[in-house]
Amino acid sequence: MTHAPNGTCSRAAAPLLVLGLLALSACSTVQQAKLKEDGLACGFLGSVCTKLTPGGKDQASLRYINPTAKWTQYNKIMVAPVSLWGGDITKVSGSDQQMLVDFFHQQLVQELGKKLQVVDKPGPGVLKLDVALSDAEAATPGLRSVSMIIPQAHMISNLKYLATGSFPFVGGAQGGAKLSDAQSGEVLGAWVDRQIGGGNFTTGFQWQWGDAENAITEWSKKMAEKLTAWTSGTATP
Repeated sequence: MTHAPNGTCSRAAAPLLVLGLLALSACSTVQQAKLKEDGLACGFLGSVCTKLTPGGKDQASLRYINPTAKWTQYNKIMVAPVSLWGGDITKVSGSDQQMLVDFFHQQLVQELGKKLQVVDKPGPGVLKLDVALSDAEAATPGLRSVSMIIPQAHMISNLKYLATGSFPFVGGAQGGAKLSDAQSGEVLGAWVDRQIGGGNFTTGFQWQWGDAENAITEWSKKMAEKLTAWTSGTATP
């Protein structure tokens, strides 16, 4: 940004700032965020946690892919019940925990079922997917609505995002997944990721767990898309 001699922003720079803030206003419903330290990787994923490495663009924050996995031999999948590994530190009530894990399992079965045959028993060509939520954050509905819908407040929200990487009053979720051969138990891949509410206007009137549900839906869709590509041989991990 260029500056006038008195230290204020120049007229040429002002439109660039406005365009940048408008671009943020068109953000997706969720966005990737820095992982919280919560022990999920080793608690849920077990020994494979030592093999996790940072993901790249359009990938989970941490990931592991078994280099010997033969993805094209799989065409079915088992989806285990989703668990919650928040432990004593979670602020999510028992009823909300159950609602979130049930919703997660439902979304996974729904999205994966569009691409692969969902089964309930191990067998040849069957993948097994284990997923856990380790944290969920509720949005603040009233204040979230104001910050997303009212133009002046939304502009301030965009400025906060530029400074901190997060919009105000948003919720989100953090979780992990482990994919294995259903018969042998060999781990084929593992992931840990965190998503928080984005700057999309459409999220302004959602309920307190709307951002967490949007994160869950996004993860489920991406898992289905990636597995379809890998098992069909049209892409590699």
